[in-house]
Amino acid sequence: MAHVKRGMVSRRKHKKILELAKGYRGTRGRAQRKAHEAILHSGAYAFHGRKLKKRNFRALWNIRIGEMARQNGLPYNIFMNKLKKSSIELDRKILAEIAVNDPATFKFIVEQVRLA
Repeated sequence: MAHVKRGMVSRRKHKKILELAKGYRGTRGRAQRKAHEAILHSGAYAFHGRKLKKRNFRALWNIRIGEMARQNGLPYNIFMNKLKKSSIELDRKILAEIAVNDPATFKFIVEQVRLA
């Protein structure tokens, strides 16, 4: 049976992992085994972070909408309920954007919701 040398394959794999771990502190950026462990953890943290980002932004939008609605005389929950009943199809992201950048338009939306 032929002798198989696989030094190049291992070296390529190790190099790829060390490249991904570039900038990590201590042996996590230099030692292959520690770097591999760090890469696996960082991937898991990144995945979880992407989910948290969505959650955090939605909470921020709710706070912004609630504050502007309160300034215009409606609590958040009543405003959102009447918004749905009056068939105004604006999502929270857009409502928050309007609340921050164009308070006059937001006030107009609140008035429309009140009438419905």
